[in-house]
Amino acid sequence: MSMNDPLGDMLTRIRNAQMRRKGKVTTPGSRLRAHVLDVLKDEGFIRGYSSTDHGNGRTEFEIELKYYEGQPVIREIQRVSKPGRRVYSAVAAMPRVANGLGITIVSTPKGVMADHVAREQNVGGEVLCRVF
Repeated sequence: MSMNDPLGDMLTRIRNAQMRRKGKVTTPGSRLRAHVLDVLKDEGFIRGYSSTDHGNGRTEFEIELKYYEGQPVIREIQRVSKPGRRVYSAVAAMPRVANGLGITIVSTPKGVMADHVAREQNVGGEVLCRVF
């Protein structure tokens, strides 16, 4: 079975695991997913992740979820740009999430980064997801 939206699948796995108060969740690996997980780790939304190689070019990520006083650190994680409707944003129109308390993950020509880093580097791109 082919998957149309691998990033959306990963975000849904994270959302579902946090609803069930799981400590870890696994997802198939890809470079885009790794870059998004790097941003989530740098911004403090997840503890980290590790990669496992299964051979035949297949990898799998094990994501360690983060909780504070029994509540998930990620309150909301939502896909913005989807395969059926891509959403792009210039640096001047970059959306803010919860007055700067959340982040928007953006895929730019300089790589995948959080919205505040994209503003510092004065670069826009495809809005992948919002995290709060």
